[in-house]
Amino acid sequence: MKTVLITGSTLIIFLGGIMKKINGIEIYENLKEILNPESSCLVVWDVQNGLVSRIYNKTEFVSDIKYLINALRGKIPVVYTLITPAAKEFRSSWSYYTMMRRFGVDDPAKLPDFMAKGSSDRNILEDIAPQEGDILLEKPTASIFIGTYFEQMMKNRNINTLIFTGIATEIGVESSARDAANRGFYPVIAENCVSSMDKEAHGRSLENMRKMFICENSKTIVENILN
Repeated sequence: MKTVLITGSTLIIFLGGIMKKINGIEIYENLKEILNPESSCLVVWDVQNGLVSRIYNKTEFVSDIKYLINALRGKIPVVYTLITPAAKEFRSSWSYYTMMRRFGVDDPAKLPDFMAKGSSDRNILEDIAPQEGDILLEKPTASIFIGTYFEQMMKNRNINTLIFTGIATEIGVESSARDAANRGFYPVIAENCVSSMDKEAHGRSLENMRKMFICENSKTIVENILN
């Protein structure tokens, strides 16, 4: 390994790549470094029957995300999330408000039992079902970090790159990616492996995230992790 001191920064040159280091902090320089399998995790966000059945591009989405999961399983951790609403007596006023808008009811008592445990809607899509070694993470909000132990899990494994897939692009995927960046993780969006019930909102969200995060096709992600 060759080290060169330049204006207070250290350049660590290795395996043909260049990683900057300043004040003891390593700064990745390219996608290969960011997608190091030793420090990356794949997040499969809410790919549950009740949502997959309603997205605008089900066939293409399922094919693409299945390829990505199968290619990376065993190479990096795979974390599946499950929508798990809080008990009714502990839900926020805002939660009731948004759910009433979503389902078009004027009385919270009329709300359906959304993603109830034991329901078919709550199950992960069979085509990409978790396998031994994968992690199922219940979460009550549109952020993978709120109300879960996910961040501690990642720190315990020295993971600093999170690859996001799933539904819905403009809700939980973007919210979690923003939270990840705010916590110092490298958010990578597998842009052909995220989807939504709202095609226009999906497109706007991807446009936003391309400006803030790293958005790549699943094949590019796999090539950088495996090769």
